[in-house]
Amino acid sequence: MPEKLTDDQVRHVARLSRLELGDDQIHRFAEQLSHVLDYVSQLSELDLGGVEPMAHTMGQTNVLRDDEPGPGLTVESVLANAPAASPPFFMVPKVLGDGGSA
Repeated sequence: MPEKLTDDQVRHVARLSRLELGDDQIHRFAEQLSHVLDYVSQLSELDLGGVEPMAHTMGQTNVLRDDEPGPGLTVESVLANAPAASPPFFMVPKVLGDGGSA
């Protein structure tokens, strides 16, 4: 059975995780994380010699359709819902500069 994590070890992990923890939280997390590590050590004792590694527990694979090109949209249909257009372009408000020349 692994030994309990020390407060310094929890502070180190908190610092690496960029977490600010108070002293009461450090002590509480030391106990909680120790319980988690105890459980993980129990799992490592299992005999998994005949178990095939898998990415997930479901026996499914991705079902994807073939990527085939279809008909495109016309310029008129694309611009039909545009608030402002000057075919074949969308018109948008200027967002850079003050309108003067550089």
